[in-house]
Amino acid sequence: MIRSTFRAAALAAVLLALSACAKQTLPGAVAPDAPGFVFGLWHGFIFPVAWVLSLFMPEVAVYAVPNNGWPYDFGFFLGFFVFGAGVWRGRKVVVRERIVREPREPRR
Repeated sequence: MIRSTFRAAALAAVLLALSACAKQTLPGAVAPDAPGFVFGLWHGFIFPVAWVLSLFMPEVAVYAVPNNGWPYDFGFFLGFFVFGAGVWRGRKVVVRERIVREPREPRR
């Protein structure tokens, strides 16, 4: 009990310390021509391809920084989960079919 509580507290402390490292830009510091909703939608849609390319090409990024904030984030979310990779999750189709065999005649 004490051990699991200690682990949870340690994990919370590590996550809190990591979140303190996040750097945010000032609201007025973003240029007016920064990527917005439409670019976020496009970047979310092409995320799988951009991610693979970013592994081999350092000039390719999967997320535009700086962007204009929540409109870009919302577009990215929609592009990725609704129109992009989320579409390919597939559909689960369950077919329950009972096969009934006729009893065999005993061998003689």
